[in-house]
Amino acid sequence: MKAHQQTAVTHRRTAIATGVLFLITHVTAVGGSLLYTPAQNNPNYILGSGSEMQILLGVFLEVILALAVVGTAVALYPVVKRYNEGVALGYVGLRTLEAAVIAVGVVPLLTLITLRQTAGTDADVGALVTVGNALVALHNWTFLLGPGLVCGTNTVLMAYLMYKSHLVPRFIPILGLVGGPLIFVVNAVQLFVRDAHIPAEWGFVVIPIFAWEVTLALWLIFKGFRSVAAAPEPELTATTNQRLSAA
Repeated sequence: MKAHQQTAVTHRRTAIATGVLFLITHVTAVGGSLLYTPAQNNPNYILGSGSEMQILLGVFLEVILALAVVGTAVALYPVVKRYNEGVALGYVGLRTLEAAVIAVGVVPLLTLITLRQTAGTDADVGALVTVGNALVALHNWTFLLGPGLVCGTNTVLMAYLMYKSHLVPRFIPILGLVGGPLIFVVNAVQLFVRDAHIPAEWGFVVIPIFAWEVTLALWLIFKGFRSVAAAPEPELTATTNQRLSAA
C-alpha cells in the first residue's frame, strides 16, 4: 500500500513537471519569435548599430525552448512506455531531434550579431547584406524543419499514446491527432513550393496543435494522469506461473 502511494506521488510530480515544461515551450517559442523581429523585418539589419540585446535574449529563450522540448519527452517516457515502448522511444528521439534543430537555428543569428559588431567601414555593403539575409533565412529554415515538420510528427506519436492509454480525456489527444498532420502539411507546402505564401485566413491550422499542448499541460498540472494505476502490466508466462505456484 505504501509503495502504491509513493508511486502515485511520483506520477503526480511527473505530471506537474511535464505540464510546466510544455508551458515553458510555448512561452519561449512565442517570446523568441517576437524578439527576433528587428532581424526578421529589416533586410539591412547587419549594417545597423546599437544594442543586440533583444536578439541575444531571443537566442537565450530558444535555448531554454530546446531544453524544455527534451524535458517533456524525458518526463513522459517512464509513464507512456508501458503502453507502447517503441512509440515512446520514437517520441523521445523525434523530440530530441526537434530540440537539436532549434539549437542549430540560433547559431546563424549569433553569427549575424558577430558580423554586425565586427564589420569594418571598408566592408562590401552588398556582400554583408546578402550574408545577413542568408543567415536569417537559415534560421527560418530550421524553424520550418524543427518546430514544423518534426514537431508535427512527434505530436502524432504522443497523441496516439495518450489516446490509447486514457491517461487524459480523449478530446485532448484528438486535438493532437488533428493538429500534428495539419502543421506537417502546411510546413511541407512551404518546403516544396518556392515562396509559398500561406494566407492569413489559414491561421486556424495552428489552433489544434496549440490547443493540444496547452490543454495537455493544464490537465497534467491540475489533474494529473487519470489511469496510471490501471496501466497494463507485462503478462506472466506459463513458466513464471509455475515457479510462482511452486514458491
